[in-house]
Amino acid sequence: MAVTGLAAVLLAIGLLLVVVSAVQPIARRLELSETVLLAIVGIVIGSLADFALRNSHFSALNGLAEMLLDFPINSEAFLLIFLPVLVFQGALAIDVRRLAHETGTVLLLAVVAVVVSTATIGFALKPFADVPLVVCLLLGSIVATTDPSAVAGIFRDIGAATRLTRLVEGEALLNDAAAISIFSILLPSVTLHHAIHPGEAIVSFVVSFVGALIVGVVFGQLTLMMITALGNAPAAEITLTVALPYVAYIISDEFLGVSGVVATAAAGLTLSVYGPSTFRPQTWTFLTQLWQQLVFWAGSLVFVLASMLVPHLLVGMTKWDCVLILIASVAGLAARGAVVFGLLPFLAMTKLSPPVPTPFKVTMVWGGLRGAITLALALAVTENERVSTPVAHFIGIIATGFVLITLLLNGTTLRSLVLFLKLDKLSPIDEAMRHQVLSIGLDKVRDRAAKMGEELGFSTDATRPVLQQIDRRADEEQSANEFDAAMSDTQRVNLALLTIASQERSVLLDLFRIQGLSRRVMETLLRSSEAAIDGAILEGRLGYVRALRRRLSPSVRFKIAQWVHKRLRIDRPLMLCMAERFEMLMVAHFVSISLTRFMRERLEPTLGPRIGEIVAEVLQRQRKMLNEALETLRLHYHGYSEALENRIFRQIVLRLEGEEYDALLSESLISDELNRELLKELERRRTRLDKPLSFDLRSGIESRLKNAAIFKGLPGAELHDLATTTSLRFVAPQELIARRGQKVRTVYFISAGLAESHVAERDIRYGAGDLIGALGAYRNERCPASIRAVQFGHFMVISASRFRRLVEEYPVVLENIENLRKKREVGERAVKVVPGQTLSDKPAEQPGIAARALLGNNVQGLIPHKEEEKSEADGVDQEHPVSDQKI
Repeated sequence: MAVTGLAAVLLAIGLLLVVVSAVQPIARRLELSETVLLAIVGIVIGSLADFALRNSHFSALNGLAEMLLDFPINSEAFLLIFLPVLVFQGALAIDVRRLAHETGTVLLLAVVAVVVSTATIGFALKPFADVPLVVCLLLGSIVATTDPSAVAGIFRDIGAATRLTRLVEGEALLNDAAAISIFSILLPSVTLHHAIHPGEAIVSFVVSFVGALIVGVVFGQLTLMMITALGNAPAAEITLTVALPYVAYIISDEFLGVSGVVATAAAGLTLSVYGPSTFRPQTWTFLTQLWQQLVFWAGSLVFVLASMLVPHLLVGMTKWDCVLILIASVAGLAARGAVVFGLLPFLAMTKLSPPVPTPFKVTMVWGGLRGAITLALALAVTENERVSTPVAHFIGIIATGFVLITLLLNGTTLRSLVLFLKLDKLSPIDEAMRHQVLSIGLDKVRDRAAKMGEELGFSTDATRPVLQQIDRRADEEQSANEFDAAMSDTQRVNLALLTIASQERSVLLDLFRIQGLSRRVMETLLRSSEAAIDGAILEGRLGYVRALRRRLSPSVRFKIAQWVHKRLRIDRPLMLCMAERFEMLMVAHFVSISLTRFMRERLEPTLGPRIGEIVAEVLQRQRKMLNEALETLRLHYHGYSEALENRIFRQIVLRLEGEEYDALLSESLISDELNRELLKELERRRTRLDKPLSFDLRSGIESRLKNAAIFKGLPGAELHDLATTTSLRFVAPQELIARRGQKVRTVYFISAGLAESHVAERDIRYGAGDLIGALGAYRNERCPASIRAVQFGHFMVISASRFRRLVEEYPVVLENIENLRKKREVGERAVKVVPGQTLSDKPAEQPGIAARALLGNNVQGLIPHKEEEKSEADGVDQEHPVSDQKI
């Protein structure tokens, strides 16, 4: 009984998947690219099916042969079903942070190289082909698409430089989009005989490209917002990512008239950037594994199915067609070489992109393989009823022959070329690190192995040869170790900071497994840790420190919330931002403790005590700065701080409890039924912790005003009214509070923190309990100097008009200011960081000093002179009394 219809299609797909599963291990054993072998298998299957149909002896296989040759999939199906999956997974798997440094190189290879290849191949074929120039250019656009799967697979197998793999994969992301865009412009000219206007074509290309980037980012962000709104629903979250590439591709291509490929790539890159901080780590891990499997199926099937069409596309090929294929291949190689060797040095000279070594360039030129997308585009031309038979014959044969040459010639020799150029070798620094790590690590391995051998009762005769071999390896690595000579102190510090930043990202991802921690908080911390990695790579210690400064600086969202709170009297946005900032600082504090331990236990033995001291100093300053920011909030919101710490600790305990149950189950100490019951109870307790804590932004404002010496003598009703009309401002180090020459519209009461200004060659410092801008607001004067925060602070904001009304109704406020001035003059009142604590309480840890040292702000007027240090040590700002302030 013959199998027909949908059953036959599913049977054919099942058999092809069986073939695909066998190809992977065979390709590894033959040291051949999987893509190349899949193409060969597809051609063989197509040829055998065609042979079976032509031979009467195999009539029993006619049904299967017809199904394989007339598989119900055309060029449109190839592009709609397979292309979104391939492009999206390629974008999802790319390290966007590192690819961003190669933007110039990637755009050059993905866009400029496609345009140059299209023109070069088209003009090279025109004198020899009996078709119009536009047809030759159309062929050039078809064969301009490169396939990264074969090249990247070879690079990964032999351990080639990761930068080389990154460049090839980054190029392929936008390469297909550029080629398909040019193809879409040229095809109507061939089918409808429309003239091409270069200006309109360029505008159309740019609009399609840029518009698709915007659309893709928007779709990606909308998906992330939906995932955040779903809460913890892994199945729904992963389903959204499967829908995203098709939604972005089809809506962009069919409705918006922009490139669907670019939109899909942009959506994938958006998820690649924000996915780790949006998805739970276990969900993200499963998601990436799922997409790797999907792209394996899609990539393998599209290659086999497209390759099966090769015998059909090559029907009627002549000797002259072989000449044309050779001309197109040489022209394509020459065009790619001209772009890589001619324009990449220009990018390096103009600092638009890092230099690309010559061996990389040679490999990139030779590795420009073509694959399934080229065959699908060629098939789209041959299937088009408006394309004449000679043109369809020309496009089908030349494009197919071009693909075969790149796969069978370039693809089979690329591995040897990479090995010949020694691109699989480690860099000198990595080689030195290898010897250093092994020389230290093997000693530890030997000790652990000897101890385990004794515990398990292995005989000495069995363990001695193994331990001796480890000793010999350790001695060899130690003798070859040139770590101290290979790396300077600066390089080792930069390497240590890069490692610290990477370890911080790992710790954060591990913490993110704790359900209940805010996704937005983890996103902020993960993004800042990635920025620290970037900074350490590009600028070393300075870049790392700048990333830390940006982390603790108020975000744009926080500043907007403060403006809404101050101007519109709407507290909720700022309350949410403050709650998130509280949690972010607390988590960052916990992570900094973990990093210090990691540095002492793992980094210092590898890089040496000298480097360990330098890195420890950076981490210590980081912790001091975090403490300053956190203590400022804890001072005023102590109850919330305690509740938040308690909640985080309970979440950690729940996670530990769950891990203990998993361990008991794996050791068969509890049954599956008991484990499920225990986990249900655990989930019930975890659910009770999901309710967010309430944060009262105005907690304690009235009591702080009541205890302030400035407002002593005011009636309770007035203090209550003042508290209700007072807004809050949270400042970071070096944040501008008032600008010189600006009219005073706001009076700031410092609840905690420090601020400084420079007036008439003198530094004026403001501490807890002081007013900034009081006399200036009362006298309607302008600021004589700019004022900046020295450390993290908590300010109460009173409008100038409200303060003038307060002074007019209660002159005692001016008397209080005068009394405080006199006390400051005679040294009875010191500048305080927080109520009850002066700068002299902790002279070794003056608030603001650690922050300024970490941020590198050695600005004149902020670092005290020796005389000022003495007065601060005495706890008195004798030189600059408050009464001298005109602000």
